[in-house]
Amino acid sequence: MARAFDTADDGRPVAWHRGLCYTRGDFRLAVAAWAERFAADSHPRYGLYCQDAYPFAVLLFALWQAGKQVWLAANNRPDTGALLESEDCRLLGDWPAHGLSGPDFNAISIEANGATDTQLAGSASFSRPWAAWRAWTSGTDRQPPDLALFTSGSTGVAKPIFKSRRQLWREVAGLEAQWGGILGASPVAGTVGHQHIYGLLFRVLWPLAAGRAFVSETALDAAGLPERVCWIASPAHLKRLDAESPWAKIAGFPAVFSSGGPLPAAAEERLVARAGHAAWEVYGSSETGGIAWRRFPDNGWRLFAGLTLSPDGELSSPYLPDAEPYPLDDALAWRADGCFELMGRRDRIVKIEEKRLSLTELEQCLLAGGWLAEAVALPISGRRDAVAVAGVLSATGHRLMLGDGRKALIAELREGLLRHFEAVLLPRRWLFFSMLPETSAGKPDVPALRRWLVSDDRLPLPRQVRWSGDSVELTLKIPADLRYFADHFPRFAILPGVVQLAWVEYYGRLLFGFVVPFRSLEAIKFVQPIRPDSELQLNLTWRAAAGRLAFEFRDTDRAYSSGRLIQI
Repeated sequence: MARAFDTADDGRPVAWHRGLCYTRGDFRLAVAAWAERFAADSHPRYGLYCQDAYPFAVLLFALWQAGKQVWLAANNRPDTGALLESEDCRLLGDWPAHGLSGPDFNAISIEANGATDTQLAGSASFSRPWAAWRAWTSGTDRQPPDLALFTSGSTGVAKPIFKSRRQLWREVAGLEAQWGGILGASPVAGTVGHQHIYGLLFRVLWPLAAGRAFVSETALDAAGLPERVCWIASPAHLKRLDAESPWAKIAGFPAVFSSGGPLPAAAEERLVARAGHAAWEVYGSSETGGIAWRRFPDNGWRLFAGLTLSPDGELSSPYLPDAEPYPLDDALAWRADGCFELMGRRDRIVKIEEKRLSLTELEQCLLAGGWLAEAVALPISGRRDAVAVAGVLSATGHRLMLGDGRKALIAELREGLLRHFEAVLLPRRWLFFSMLPETSAGKPDVPALRRWLVSDDRLPLPRQVRWSGDSVELTLKIPADLRYFADHFPRFAILPGVVQLAWVEYYGRLLFGFVVPFRSLEAIKFVQPIRPDSELQLNLTWRAAAGRLAFEFRDTDRAYSSGRLIQI
């Protein structure tokens, strides 16, 4: 296989970026020019974030060529930049200009203007991708790591995971051995970010090493992709494909991959029915790399070649930094054919009123009842420890909610759980989304869910969150014990207008992720007073280009307040 790609010439496409096709020659020149620039800088560590995959690949390989350690950020928020800087990283790529130090590398020149023959010779191995990888991955895993990725696991707390180029080479070679024959010369595009391990491997390193071209921009809409691409997707994206999706285009893709969590059976069935083929699902983590794969309708996971897994879940893998077995966080059920099924995370055991509860078991019971399509259970603290559930209604659950109301739905959910759990362990707070908030890796956003479910005498109780494009409708319960009602006014308590505006900004940030503060108000109207124990809808519409957040508090019959918050 290595020899098959050694003859790739400089005119061969390596990536499509912003309407242009870049060749291997372009890539080699750009890497050489940037590597020379980085080599002249004594700083050993860089925090890299790029929106698009081609400039990311240029900078990543140039940094490695210059002997630098690269830390990949999951996003380019100011807090993330500050975290990287606290680890002595110099920020590089698409970072906001405000409050960040280091040289100005924001305006990336993709071409290498004026590259010399010496630079060209120094990067010549890029015309032979497998040979380049072999040269770069010589040495041992005990050498200082070349890459750090951030993962939050089940806790939501970011931590760096270190990798060597040698580990990455092994995994790339394993992917090519497993699926290279199916992909052939197909280009690669993805809905997932390349700043995480899955997107990094599948969207950037694997195609570069195998001589396949890749689409630089994140490809959420399959309709705009070239014909017969390999689509690197996530469960979050695939489960949202509907009757209007470009199924004829997807049917022509030689392979669709999914990772980051289990792909629901309903999404697999729809993919098979509409496109004629199932996705290849990959199981793994930032710490372990890829572990196993499966393909619908078989629910069993098959280990990648060269990996072993003990009956109690200890992994031995060439993608790990050393030979020590790695204990998995997931419980496994082994089948007679040597495949295994996942039974949930081992470490999601909490104590509620001194009684042990498996959050995974609770979620599985909720899904088995048929009222929810997705469920995430989280412990919450207040006057007493309790469990909260964020869920997405199934079609059956949605009909029950519309017909009989929220209380009837929750009663059905609780009745189903009482068959398995004591009453003290049942969830005390429920929040229903039209789609769960997710990370850029396509997993439930645990920190965001905690913020939604927090108990606080300054915030209303969210009941339901329904998305529609750039607009969101929140159903909110206004508790009588909020701190604002005590003094405003004692004999006729109403919710202050300034508090309403603060809630608009709070939920706007939570839903839409903007960071720039609002500077002015427009068309503000307070029509009716909001009283304790009200249940209202808060409608929010975010116009990112204009920096405007429109809002309206209302119930079925009337509006209470409305207006717009403006950033600029």
